[in-house]
Amino acid sequence: MRALITGASGFVGPHLRRHLEEMGDVVARTDRSEGGPDLLDPASIETLVARAQPDVVYHLAGQADVAASWADPRTTFRINAEGTLNVLEACKRRGVQRVLIVSTAEVYGQVAAEDLPIGEDLRLSPRSPYAASKASAEMLAIHYAGTGLHVVRSRAFNHLGPGQTERFVAPALAGRMVRAVASGATSVRVGRLDTRRDFTDVRDVVRAYRLVLQAGASGKVYNICSGVDHSIADVAAAIMSRLGTQLELIPDPELQRPSDLPVLRGDNSKVREATGWLPAIAFEDSIAAVVDDLADRQQAS
Repeated sequence: MRALITGASGFVGPHLRRHLEEMGDVVARTDRSEGGPDLLDPASIETLVARAQPDVVYHLAGQADVAASWADPRTTFRINAEGTLNVLEACKRRGVQRVLIVSTAEVYGQVAAEDLPIGEDLRLSPRSPYAASKASAEMLAIHYAGTGLHVVRSRAFNHLGPGQTERFVAPALAGRMVRAVASGATSVRVGRLDTRRDFTDVRDVVRAYRLVLQAGASGKVYNICSGVDHSIADVAAAIMSRLGTQLELIPDPELQRPSDLPVLRGDNSKVREATGWLPAIAFEDSIAAVVDDLADRQQAS
């Protein structure tokens, strides 16, 4: 199978490419950071698809920073919604067999305790410009599925693993702790510790992406999640365990986002039933991989 990955140089892209190649797929890749086409230029996106001639497209490219979306909501919306429109239109015009649109659990917004775990049928209530842009991209995917293009949506909950930048909660906290230990500090600044998230290792996530693109029904959406939530305090404890140290955790209001949702925990039964997928990498092992990766990068810098 010939696959095209947009956003191939981001956090998830390299893991997805490695997995696809291990499964025998031929992978073409593109990323704006490496001179690839602008998502907002429909002609260049169509040229890319025409040249790559993929059987399937994994659309990972976009603006994925929730905090940045508050600073520049217009650009976030254009990249994530209009950019998705351009990819879908190019895929339809060039006869791509299947497309995966990667969305996010952020589209669910603040969820009541009685709605946990979150199933795919829960109403969407985005609480940030980023989440609103991804919900809009999903609506476009539904439209194109109705035109005959085989489009599957995934809603990824928090994922983590080696290579993730410190814009995201687990590597941000791990990075501060790694630097604290290296400098001999005994404390570290933290945001909210009671926030709970459903974390899945990125290496499990990319397995799910390939499976759901192959077996998922067109127009449908699938949660990609572990089904277990962990608090940020759990993340901090796992990091300190990996580092073999204890640090004082000092709350810092500046590290709290304006739309923090208390709990996100997903129901992965739909993707399990469709594909047989289950996460295989334990939470503690994922955190260890994040810590080791950041420590290696610090030593190399």
